[in-house]
Amino acid sequence: MPRPDPRTIALENAAFLRALRKSGNVDAAAAAIGRDPTTMRRRRARAPAFAAEWRAAAVVAAAWLQAKLNGRRPGAWEDAPAGVRRTAGGEPIIARGRGGLLQQRAAHPNRLTRHGEQAFLLALSVTANVGLAAAAAGAPKYAFYRRRHADPAFAREWRLALAEGYAQLELRCLAAADPESHGHDAWRHNEAPEPPPMTVSQMLQLMYLHQKEARLLAEPAHLKRRRGESREAQSYRLAVMHELRLERDREAFRVAEAARATAAPPEAERITLPDLAQVTAGRAPPKVPHDPGRALFGGWRIEEMEQQRAAAARKRKDQRRG
Repeated sequence: MPRPDPRTIALENAAFLRALRKSGNVDAAAAAIGRDPTTMRRRRARAPAFAAEWRAAAVVAAAWLQAKLNGRRPGAWEDAPAGVRRTAGGEPIIARGRGGLLQQRAAHPNRLTRHGEQAFLLALSVTANVGLAAAAAGAPKYAFYRRRHADPAFAREWRLALAEGYAQLELRCLAAADPESHGHDAWRHNEAPEPPPMTVSQMLQLMYLHQKEARLLAEPAHLKRRRGESREAQSYRLAVMHELRLERDREAFRVAEAARATAAPPEAERITLPDLAQVTAGRAPPKVPHDPGRALFGGWRIEEMEQQRAAAARKRKDQRRG
Protein backbone atom coordinates (compact mmCIF):
# COMPACT_ATOMS: atom_id res chain seq x y z
CA MET A 1 0.00 0.00 0.00
CA PRO A 2 1.54 3.33 -0.99
CA ARG A 3 2.41 5.76 1.77
CA PRO A 4 0.09 8.78 1.95
CA ASP A 5 1.50 12.20 1.10
CA PRO A 6 2.63 14.57 3.88
CA ARG A 7 -0.49 16.71 3.52
CA THR A 8 -2.74 13.71 4.22
CA ILE A 9 -0.55 12.69 7.18
CA ALA A 10 -0.77 16.20 8.64
CA LEU A 11 -4.57 16.22 8.37
CA GLU A 12 -4.84 12.78 9.95
CA ASN A 13 -2.53 13.80 12.80
CA ALA A 14 -4.61 16.92 13.46
CA ALA A 15 -7.82 14.89 13.54
CA PHE A 16 -6.19 12.32 15.84
CA LEU A 17 -5.08 15.03 18.28
CA ARG A 18 -8.57 16.54 18.35
CA ALA A 19 -10.04 13.17 19.22
CA LEU A 20 -7.31 12.51 21.78
CA ARG A 21 -8.01 15.82 23.54
CA LYS A 22 -11.62 14.76 24.02
CA SER A 23 -11.13 11.21 25.33
CA GLY A 24 -7.48 10.77 26.31
CA ASN A 25 -7.70 7.24 24.83
CA VAL A 26 -5.20 6.48 22.06
CA ASP A 27 -7.12 3.47 20.69
CA ALA A 28 -10.39 5.42 20.54
CA ALA A 29 -8.74 8.41 18.88
CA ALA A 30 -7.06 6.19 16.25
CA ALA A 31 -10.35 4.39 15.58
CA ALA A 32 -12.08 7.76 15.11
CA ILE A 33 -9.86 8.53 12.10
CA GLY A 34 -9.76 4.96 10.78
CA ARG A 35 -6.12 4.25 11.59
CA ASP A 36 -4.40 1.55 13.59
CA PRO A 37 -2.96 2.71 16.96
CA THR A 38 0.37 1.15 16.01
CA THR A 39 0.57 3.45 12.96
CA MET A 40 0.04 6.50 15.12
CA ARG A 41 2.67 5.37 17.62
CA ARG A 42 5.16 4.88 14.77
CA ARG A 43 4.49 8.41 13.61
CA ARG A 44 5.06 9.66 17.15
CA ALA A 45 8.42 7.89 17.25
CA ARG A 46 9.49 9.41 13.92
CA ALA A 47 8.28 12.99 14.51
CA PRO A 48 9.36 14.77 17.73
CA ALA A 49 6.92 17.65 17.08
CA PHE A 50 4.00 15.23 16.80
CA ALA A 51 5.16 13.51 19.98
CA ALA A 52 5.12 16.83 21.84
CA GLU A 53 1.61 17.58 20.58
CA TRP A 54 0.58 14.07 21.60
CA ARG A 55 1.75 14.69 25.19
CA ALA A 56 0.04 18.09 25.28
CA ALA A 57 -3.21 16.55 24.01
CA ALA A 58 -3.05 13.93 26.77
CA VAL A 59 -2.64 16.69 29.38
CA VAL A 60 -5.56 18.63 27.88
CA ALA A 61 -7.73 15.52 27.98
CA ALA A 62 -6.86 14.93 31.61
CA ALA A 63 -7.66 18.54 32.51
CA TRP A 64 -10.96 18.45 30.59
CA LEU A 65 -12.05 15.19 32.22
CA GLN A 66 -11.05 16.42 35.68
CA ALA A 67 -12.99 19.66 35.16
CA LYS A 68 -16.02 17.67 34.11
CA LEU A 69 -15.75 15.41 37.16
CA ASN A 70 -15.43 18.41 39.49
CA GLY A 71 -18.64 19.91 38.12
CA ARG A 72 -17.02 22.91 36.41
CA ARG A 73 -17.98 24.17 32.98
CA PRO A 74 -17.82 21.10 30.72
CA GLY A 75 -16.85 23.18 27.72
CA ALA A 76 -13.42 24.02 29.14
CA TRP A 77 -10.44 22.82 27.07
CA GLU A 78 -12.57 22.05 24.02
CA ASP A 79 -11.56 22.96 20.50
CA ALA A 80 -13.42 25.81 18.82
CA PRO A 81 -16.22 24.52 16.57
CA ALA A 82 -15.62 24.55 12.83
CA GLY A 83 -16.38 27.91 11.26
CA VAL A 84 -15.96 29.93 14.48
CA ARG A 85 -13.39 32.73 14.09
CA ARG A 86 -13.26 33.87 17.73
CA THR A 87 -12.75 31.80 20.87
CA ALA A 88 -15.46 31.47 23.47
CA GLY A 89 -12.92 30.87 26.26
CA GLY A 90 -11.30 27.65 27.40
CA GLU A 91 -9.99 26.36 24.07
CA PRO A 92 -6.41 24.99 24.15
CA ILE A 93 -3.94 27.37 22.54
CA ILE A 94 -0.18 27.94 22.58
CA ALA A 95 0.73 31.31 24.06
CA ARG A 96 3.71 33.05 25.61
CA GLY A 97 3.75 33.14 29.39
CA ARG A 98 4.96 35.89 31.71
CA GLY A 99 8.49 34.55 31.69
CA GLY A 100 8.63 34.66 27.89
CA LEU A 101 8.36 30.88 27.42
CA LEU A 102 5.70 29.24 25.28
CA GLN A 103 3.05 27.25 27.06
CA GLN A 104 -0.26 25.58 26.31
CA ARG A 105 -3.18 27.07 28.19
CA ALA A 106 -6.86 27.89 27.97
CA ALA A 107 -7.68 30.72 25.59
CA HIS A 108 -9.30 33.94 26.73
CA PRO A 109 -12.63 34.87 25.13
CA ASN A 110 -12.71 36.65 21.78
CA ARG A 111 -9.29 35.48 20.58
CA LEU A 112 -8.52 34.48 17.00
CA THR A 113 -9.06 30.83 16.13
CA ARG A 114 -7.36 28.82 13.44
CA HIS A 115 -10.43 29.24 11.23
CA GLY A 116 -10.14 33.01 11.59
CA GLU A 117 -6.50 32.88 10.56
CA GLN A 118 -7.31 30.74 7.54
CA ALA A 119 -10.12 33.08 6.51
CA PHE A 120 -7.70 36.01 6.67
CA LEU A 121 -5.05 34.18 4.63
CA LEU A 122 -7.58 33.11 2.02
CA ALA A 123 -8.83 36.67 1.60
CA LEU A 124 -5.25 37.97 1.49
CA SER A 125 -4.38 35.48 -1.27
CA VAL A 126 -7.08 37.04 -3.45
CA THR A 127 -6.91 40.75 -2.63
CA ALA A 128 -3.33 41.37 -1.36
CA ASN A 129 -5.00 43.91 0.94
CA VAL A 130 -4.37 43.39 4.65
CA GLY A 131 -7.15 45.70 5.80
CA LEU A 132 -9.73 44.15 3.50
CA ALA A 133 -8.67 40.61 4.43
CA ALA A 134 -8.90 41.44 8.15
CA ALA A 135 -12.38 42.87 7.66
CA ALA A 136 -13.40 39.74 5.77
CA ALA A 137 -12.15 37.61 8.67
CA GLY A 138 -14.02 39.76 11.16
CA ALA A 139 -11.05 41.03 13.18
CA PRO A 140 -8.93 44.21 13.33
CA LYS A 141 -5.64 44.43 11.49
CA TYR A 142 -3.49 44.68 14.60
CA ALA A 143 -4.66 41.23 15.73
CA PHE A 144 -3.15 39.62 12.62
CA TYR A 145 0.01 41.73 12.79
CA ARG A 146 0.45 40.63 16.38
CA ARG A 147 -0.10 37.00 15.43
CA ARG A 148 2.46 37.30 12.62
CA HIS A 149 5.02 38.73 15.05
CA ALA A 150 4.45 35.92 17.55
CA ASP A 151 4.04 32.94 15.20
CA PRO A 152 6.74 32.24 12.56
CA ALA A 153 4.48 29.70 10.81
CA PHE A 154 1.71 32.25 10.42
CA ALA A 155 4.28 34.79 9.19
CA ARG A 156 5.38 32.30 6.53
CA GLU A 157 1.80 31.68 5.38
CA TRP A 158 1.25 35.45 5.36
CA ARG A 159 4.16 35.88 2.94
CA LEU A 160 2.90 33.07 0.72
CA ALA A 161 -0.66 34.41 0.70
CA LEU A 162 0.57 37.92 -0.09
CA ALA A 163 2.68 36.60 -2.97
CA GLU A 164 -0.34 34.69 -4.29
CA GLY A 165 -2.52 37.79 -4.01
CA TYR A 166 0.07 39.87 -5.85
CA ALA A 167 0.17 37.26 -8.63
CA GLN A 168 -3.63 37.33 -8.84
CA LEU A 169 -3.64 41.11 -9.19
CA GLU A 170 -0.88 40.93 -11.79
CA LEU A 171 -2.87 38.43 -13.83
CA ARG A 172 -5.97 40.61 -13.60
CA CYS A 173 -4.03 43.66 -14.76
CA LEU A 174 -2.54 41.75 -17.69
CA ALA A 175 -5.96 40.38 -18.63
CA ALA A 176 -7.46 43.88 -18.52
CA ALA A 177 -4.66 45.21 -20.73
CA ASP A 178 -5.40 42.57 -23.38
CA PRO A 179 -7.48 44.12 -26.19
CA GLU A 180 -9.48 40.90 -26.44
CA SER A 181 -10.75 41.22 -22.87
CA HIS A 182 -13.26 43.98 -23.82
CA GLY A 183 -13.01 45.22 -20.23
CA HIS A 184 -12.69 48.96 -20.97
CA ASP A 185 -14.28 49.45 -24.37
CA ALA A 186 -17.88 50.11 -23.30
CA TRP A 187 -17.53 53.79 -24.27
CA ARG A 188 -16.84 52.81 -27.89
CA HIS A 189 -20.28 51.17 -28.14
CA ASN A 190 -22.15 54.26 -26.93
CA GLU A 191 -23.31 57.19 -28.98
CA ALA A 192 -20.99 60.17 -28.75
CA PRO A 193 -22.47 63.01 -26.65
CA GLU A 194 -22.78 66.56 -27.89
CA PRO A 195 -19.48 68.43 -27.50
CA PRO A 196 -19.43 71.52 -25.29
CA PRO A 197 -19.39 74.91 -26.99
CA MET A 198 -15.87 76.09 -27.78
CA THR A 199 -14.33 78.89 -29.73
CA VAL A 200 -11.90 78.31 -32.57
CA SER A 201 -9.02 79.39 -30.34
CA GLN A 202 -9.97 76.88 -27.67
CA MET A 203 -10.19 74.09 -30.23
CA LEU A 204 -6.78 75.01 -31.65
CA GLN A 205 -5.29 75.08 -28.19
CA LEU A 206 -6.64 71.61 -27.36
CA MET A 207 -5.35 70.27 -30.68
CA TYR A 208 -1.93 71.72 -29.93
CA LEU A 209 -1.80 70.23 -26.44
CA HIS A 210 -2.79 66.72 -27.52
CA GLN A 211 -1.23 66.53 -30.97
CA LYS A 212 1.77 64.48 -29.90
CA GLU A 213 -0.30 61.91 -28.02
CA ALA A 214 -3.17 61.63 -30.49
CA ARG A 215 -1.32 61.92 -33.81
CA LEU A 216 2.34 61.42 -33.05
CA LEU A 217 4.08 59.62 -30.19
CA ALA A 218 4.70 61.36 -26.90
CA GLU A 219 8.42 61.17 -26.23
CA PRO A 220 9.22 59.68 -22.78
CA ALA A 221 10.89 62.09 -20.40
CA HIS A 222 14.03 59.96 -20.03
CA LEU A 223 14.51 59.87 -23.81
CA LYS A 224 14.28 63.59 -24.50
CA ARG A 225 17.32 64.98 -26.23
CA ARG A 226 19.57 66.90 -23.94
CA ARG A 227 22.40 69.31 -24.48
CA GLY A 228 25.53 67.42 -25.46
CA GLU A 229 23.68 64.27 -26.51
CA SER A 230 25.84 61.99 -28.64
CA ARG A 231 24.80 60.37 -31.89
CA GLU A 232 24.72 56.97 -30.27
CA ALA A 233 22.29 58.20 -27.64
CA GLN A 234 20.14 59.86 -30.29
CA SER A 235 20.08 56.70 -32.40
CA TYR A 236 19.07 54.66 -29.38
CA ARG A 237 16.26 57.09 -28.61
CA LEU A 238 14.93 57.01 -32.17
CA ALA A 239 15.11 53.21 -32.25
CA VAL A 240 13.07 52.97 -29.06
CA MET A 241 10.46 55.37 -30.44
CA HIS A 242 10.27 53.27 -33.59
CA GLU A 243 9.67 50.13 -31.55
CA LEU A 244 6.95 51.92 -29.61
CA ARG A 245 5.26 52.96 -32.85
CA LEU A 246 5.34 49.37 -34.09
CA GLU A 247 3.89 48.17 -30.79
CA ARG A 248 1.08 50.71 -31.07
CA ASP A 249 0.35 49.51 -34.62
CA ARG A 250 0.27 45.89 -33.40
CA GLU A 251 -2.06 46.88 -30.60
CA ALA A 252 -4.40 48.62 -33.03
CA PHE A 253 -4.43 45.49 -35.19
CA ARG A 254 -5.27 43.29 -32.21
CA VAL A 255 -8.07 45.65 -31.18
CA ALA A 256 -9.54 45.46 -34.67
CA GLU A 257 -9.21 41.66 -34.72
CA ALA A 258 -10.90 41.37 -31.32
CA ALA A 259 -13.77 43.56 -32.49
CA ARG A 260 -14.12 41.55 -35.71
CA ALA A 261 -14.08 38.21 -33.86
CA THR A 262 -17.07 39.23 -31.76
CA ALA A 263 -19.83 38.14 -34.14
CA ALA A 264 -22.83 38.93 -31.93
CA PRO A 265 -21.69 41.22 -29.10
CA PRO A 266 -24.02 41.55 -26.14
CA GLU A 267 -25.76 44.78 -25.36
CA ALA A 268 -23.17 47.36 -24.42
CA GLU A 269 -23.05 48.84 -20.98
CA ARG A 270 -24.91 52.13 -20.94
CA ILE A 271 -22.84 55.06 -19.75
CA THR A 272 -24.61 58.28 -18.88
CA LEU A 273 -22.84 61.62 -18.82
CA PRO A 274 -23.97 65.04 -17.67
CA ASP A 275 -24.12 67.97 -20.02
CA LEU A 276 -20.48 68.65 -20.78
CA ALA A 277 -21.22 72.33 -21.16
CA GLN A 278 -22.05 72.44 -17.44
CA VAL A 279 -18.97 70.50 -16.31
CA THR A 280 -16.01 72.42 -14.93
CA ALA A 281 -12.56 70.91 -14.54
CA GLY A 282 -11.98 71.83 -10.90
CA ARG A 283 -13.12 74.31 -8.32
CA ALA A 284 -10.91 77.17 -9.45
CA PRO A 285 -12.68 79.94 -11.39
CA PRO A 286 -12.00 79.96 -15.13
CA LYS A 287 -9.10 82.13 -16.26
CA VAL A 288 -9.83 85.19 -18.29
CA PRO A 289 -7.91 84.93 -21.58
CA HIS A 290 -5.39 87.67 -22.23
CA ASP A 291 -6.57 88.04 -25.80
CA PRO A 292 -9.85 86.22 -26.65
CA GLY A 293 -8.95 86.25 -30.32
CA ARG A 294 -5.67 84.37 -29.91
CA ALA A 295 -4.88 80.96 -28.36
CA LEU A 296 -2.24 80.70 -25.64
CA PHE A 297 -1.19 77.12 -26.57
CA GLY A 298 -0.41 76.28 -22.97
CA GLY A 299 2.45 78.78 -22.59
CA TRP A 300 3.13 82.00 -20.68
CA ARG A 301 3.27 85.42 -22.27
CA ILE A 302 6.30 87.57 -21.51
CA GLU A 303 4.20 90.45 -20.18
CA GLU A 304 2.32 88.09 -17.86
CA MET A 305 5.59 86.69 -16.50
CA GLU A 306 6.89 90.23 -15.85
CA GLN A 307 3.68 91.18 -14.05
CA GLN A 308 3.85 88.10 -11.83
CA ARG A 309 7.51 88.70 -11.01
CA ALA A 310 6.79 92.32 -10.07
CA ALA A 311 3.87 91.26 -7.87
CA ALA A 312 6.04 88.66 -6.11
CA ALA A 313 8.78 91.26 -5.54
CA ARG A 314 6.28 93.72 -4.03
CA LYS A 315 4.94 90.99 -1.76
CA ARG A 316 8.43 90.12 -0.47
CA LYS A 317 9.18 93.78 0.13
CA ASP A 318 5.96 94.23 2.12
CA GLN A 319 6.79 91.18 4.18
CA ARG A 320 10.25 92.52 5.05
CA ARG A 321 8.74 95.89 6.08
CA GLY A 322 6.12 94.13 8.21
